[in-house]
Amino acid sequence: MIYQEQLAKWEAATLPEYLAKDLAHYTPEQQEDAFYQNLSFGTAGMRGVLGAGTNRMNIYTVRQVTEALARYIDDQGNAAKTSGVAISFDSRHFSPEFASDAAQVLSAHGIKAYLFSSLRPTPELSFAVRELGTFAGIMITASHNPKEYNGYKVYGADGGQMVPEAVDAVVSKLENIQDVFNIALDESNAYVQVIDSEIDDKYLANVATVTVNPELVAKEGASLKFVYSPLHGTGQYIGEKALQQAGFTNYTIVKEQAVIDGDFPTVKKPNPEDAAALAMAIDYAKREGADAVVATDPDADRMGAAVKLADGTFQVLTGNQIAAVLVNYLLTAKKETNTLPENGAIVTSIVSSRFASKVAESFGVITEDVLTGFKYIAATIDKYEATKEQTFLFGFEESFGYLVKPFAHDKDAIQALVLFAEVAAYYKSQGKTFADGLEELFEKFGYFEEKTISLDFPGIHGNDEMGAIISQFRDKQPDTIGGLKVIRAQDFSKSIETTVNGKITTLPQPKANVLKYWLEDGSWVAIRPSGTEPKLKFYIGVESDSQVASQSKIDVMTKDLMSYTK
Repeated sequence: MIYQEQLAKWEAATLPEYLAKDLAHYTPEQQEDAFYQNLSFGTAGMRGVLGAGTNRMNIYTVRQVTEALARYIDDQGNAAKTSGVAISFDSRHFSPEFASDAAQVLSAHGIKAYLFSSLRPTPELSFAVRELGTFAGIMITASHNPKEYNGYKVYGADGGQMVPEAVDAVVSKLENIQDVFNIALDESNAYVQVIDSEIDDKYLANVATVTVNPELVAKEGASLKFVYSPLHGTGQYIGEKALQQAGFTNYTIVKEQAVIDGDFPTVKKPNPEDAAALAMAIDYAKREGADAVVATDPDADRMGAAVKLADGTFQVLTGNQIAAVLVNYLLTAKKETNTLPENGAIVTSIVSSRFASKVAESFGVITEDVLTGFKYIAATIDKYEATKEQTFLFGFEESFGYLVKPFAHDKDAIQALVLFAEVAAYYKSQGKTFADGLEELFEKFGYFEEKTISLDFPGIHGNDEMGAIISQFRDKQPDTIGGLKVIRAQDFSKSIETTVNGKITTLPQPKANVLKYWLEDGSWVAIRPSGTEPKLKFYIGVESDSQVASQSKIDVMTKDLMSYTK
């Protein structure tokens, strides 16, 4: 088998001791999984389990993709090489080594590499690309994945993740690199420049502009009591600085989770989407009588939160709920100060709730829906800046990613952290809680509820199994879901929408392997494979006149959808 040829090459190579040990202890099944393919590189970069093999994250796969990127930059000429590449990394195992190797590969090509000497958040990397005017950026991170993973994301000159056309060009170079053990490194780091405090200071100066009402924060910032957890990651340094400069001083950091540790010893997954990741912070909050809990993932591009209820318990918020309250606060403030533009827009993904969109609509602000992936939100911001047709006001994805100000072009948990604290302080100044603010929006706009179901499909046959399920939906479209009639079906792989009456229209988004069904009561369902993990995701969104009714709809729809996967 082909994978055995790759295995033989690795067994013959002189590997670092830790990789040689991995290789020696693989079972036959593990050997096949580690070598049956090259780790996939796409518009979301690459992400995988750490270890030996072509289908694993290790120094060789990092060097290989960086070599491909370097060859692509070579083709763009000396200006691109001089502009260079900004590089950052998070707290995961081997992140510093991967970042250093990437810099040395670039340096061997005479390409300038701007390297942070220690871990920094993903949004700061995005900002650094824009601030330094680099041709590209590299972020070493697996975001919110478990400890076994690491990853490699590539950014374009706008600070957003690299666009598909450029990714395709890098992939074509990647396919021509066969010998991963002889990629040149410049150990002298001749073209490597360390960047640290000068970028930190400029990034934090921009974060300061996120505060909507400095007078309110100055008055209430010290009275709001909350708990912050960086979940063993990059937020520990920058997040605290951002809070303090804004005027928030009455917070407690979860000391166990402020320790930089790629094992993430206090959580199963360092993912603020997962309520279990907030459990320790909530325990802190209960002991100290805090009003709220906030947490950022290891590379600080996602933020999750929990807020205290009247009975003293804590409600873990969804990303959609957080977005709706933040949008309402931002737009209310702009309206009251006569700074709300007539052409305002928020931008979100096709799998995010309609809750924030309905809030925005009440202010005369449109919502533009883009494919999943914050790079599409970044591209929309660039479009707005070029055409002036709309003014960007807020961007978000249901997966706890938010962007308030576009000085970064990726989701930014540091910005979200500061704005969330301000909104909580605002409600406290009104004698209310963040939960009260959310309930007010429910009562005004309807009880929106959402659910995401992720099914794992690991191993060599995983992609085929996912494909079979999606094909089942695509080839035999359901007439009803959860007893509700399907009135519109959107197939983004064909860029078409078909109504129950047979009317066909063209969708504006780029093609993608996503299906979405709109139901007769306004509910919707979307299905897509994850771009970074072997998972198939089902998204459900409903709206009713009560939370109980909404949850009942979700339960029925979930049961119906899962019958297709058996």
